Amino acid sequence: MSERSASFAEFWPSYLRDHALPRTRALHYVGTTLVIAVAVFAVASGRWWWLLAMPVAGYLFAWIAHFAVERNRPATFTHPWWSLIADFRMYGLWLTGRLASELERAGIPPRPVPPEV
Repeated sequence: MSERSASFAEFWPSYLRDHALPRTRALHYVGTTLVIAVAVFAVASGRWWWLLAMPVAGYLFAWIAHFAVERNRPATFTHPWWSLIADFRMYGLWLTGRLASELERAGIPPRPVPPEV
């Protein structure tokens, strides 16, 4: 994503297109899950310094996904806050089973269903 979006509503479909491949999204989900787990651990244990691991956990998997799988530039570089919000929105939609319709609206075709053997 190289262009600057004027609003989050404009940014969102572009963000989804930058995450078109299922493996890219899967690596984002791993990173986001780790971020949440680290935050819960830090709060529950009182080991606040663990909060420093949150960006590493999130960005490591996201950037691997963009550079090695999707082969594009992470939106973090152009819209850091909108990118963070969009990541959690995508994660929430995925968890609740509502991501497919958002992907379709963004112009990302549904994954083909493998034929039965």
